[in-house]
Amino acid sequence: MAADAEREGFAAFMLRMRARGLGSKALFSAMEMTPRAGFIPSQWTGAAWSERMLPIGCGEAIEGCDLQAQVIEALELSSGHRVLEIGTGSGFTAAVIARLSGRVVSLDRYRTLVAEAQARWESLGVANAVARHADGRDGLAGEGPFDRIVAWAAFDDLPRRFVDQLATGGIMICPVGPEEEPQTMMKLVKIGSRFERTDLACVRLQPLLKGAAEAI
Repeated sequence: MAADAEREGFAAFMLRMRARGLGSKALFSAMEMTPRAGFIPSQWTGAAWSERMLPIGCGEAIEGCDLQAQVIEALELSSGHRVLEIGTGSGFTAAVIARLSGRVVSLDRYRTLVAEAQARWESLGVANAVARHADGRDGLAGEGPFDRIVAWAAFDDLPRRFVDQLATGGIMICPVGPEEEPQTMMKLVKIGSRFERTDLACVRLQPLLKGAAEAI
């Protein structure tokens, strides 16, 4: 029954995406290969493929699958890309991105979420994603440049300090705006030493917090 419910939920998700003119065959395949119900608490598995955010551990939440799919498609991933993700969460998006790219480094401020995500990837045989317990506000300057950067927590303003961490022509997608107001999910393409901006969606996500949590 659970497997049937997940298949039905995935089919409904595909219909929503196609109605919006979104969703490549490669993206749908990567998401179908990544059982979403295994990345959320058991009491929410019936809503695994819904549009709404769902609570996970450490007081965090997983974004709705529609927004995740829209963002991942906008990254324009290919098999050779090195990707930096800020905000591992349950690990679902990194697992999908890993199936579409070369390597993913995912940062999260919660040690518990990092360990749980890594265990999920290992159980699925996702070997090209690694999670790190770290403050993601400044990315990983020593390991760039990355071809793609994606953040699931909001910056107060344009993350200009990330320009140097992107390869030429690289893409960064992140929400920008204050915590108490709707934010804009932006697609930023590196052109020379600046970003060329495209707005993708209006969102309400948590702000990118300072530091890495020590206790959890």
